[in-house]
Amino acid sequence: AGCSRVFATSLIMITLVFVILFLLLFLVPLIASEVRDMVAAIPEQLQAIRVALEDLARRWTGDKFPAFQEELKRTVANWSSDWTAYASGFLKSLWSGGLALVNFLSLILVTPVVVFYLLLDWDKMVARIDSWLPRDHLETLRGLARDVDKVLAGFVRGQFTVCAILGTFYAVALVLAGLQFGLVVGLIAGLLTFIPYVGSVIGGILAIGLSMFQFWGTPEWIVVVAVIFVIGQVVEGNVLTPKLVGSSVGLHPVWLMFALSAFGSLMGITGMLVAVPVAASLGVFFRFGIGQYLQGKLYKGKHVVKPKTAPKPRKIKAK
Repeated sequence: AGCSRVFATSLIMITLVFVILFLLLFLVPLIASEVRDMVAAIPEQLQAIRVALEDLARRWTGDKFPAFQEELKRTVANWSSDWTAYASGFLKSLWSGGLALVNFLSLILVTPVVVFYLLLDWDKMVARIDSWLPRDHLETLRGLARDVDKVLAGFVRGQFTVCAILGTFYAVALVLAGLQFGLVVGLIAGLLTFIPYVGSVIGGILAIGLSMFQFWGTPEWIVVVAVIFVIGQVVEGNVLTPKLVGSSVGLHPVWLMFALSAFGSLMGITGMLVAVPVAASLGVFFRFGIGQYLQGKLYKGKHVVKPKTAPKPRKIKAK
């Protein structure tokens, strides 16, 4: 808009601070209340599971139900104690390693500083890197960089928009359906949509699992919750992703799933987050390499068959 770099960067950072404050003041207390209620409702949900299992066992075992009930109680008690031990051990190791503290300080302190200086000095950084490029291949390298930038920008902007739309849709629809903790489940499903296929699976499992315990006597509401996620996936796959992300990624769904699997096995959840943009960027270089190969002598061979041209008409001399 014609502003100086310093003013534009400062304006962006101030806007970001106001957005974070808005989230902290309005959304975070609401989400924290939902999470607190969810944790408080865990014993009730476990009791509902036990009652449902006992009802099924009573129908299946008949006279042998008392013995089965005692065995079931011992199994549940052992599982609960083991789960508590595992959870406490994990939390102790997490805090002893200082991972939570490091991540928190990185988010609060390091990230805004890095973002500010990247925005402020981005043109200088690009100009410096451009000055290091070999002059004979300057336009080729610039073209590859523009293609990678286009792929990454299209993916990140489009995917964030898809996440926001789906998260809002899931949260509002689940709350209107009367599902307890629907706001938290909807936001989790929308946030995890950034990782293809993961958000829909985890969100669907959470929502349908909670609805089965809440609406056990009214199965039609379980169907309603399932239909909400089906609608969300249909809209995402046929409308949102093609329109907002489009063909900017340039990856076939098979390669997309392979990239998620490979990067996930190598780097865990971090690998799944970066799998699609990294694979899309590599695809730019692979397509460029294949194009060079198809234009080279290795592909065409030494004796290139030239297309036949029509013979030139002979000139008839007048007598």
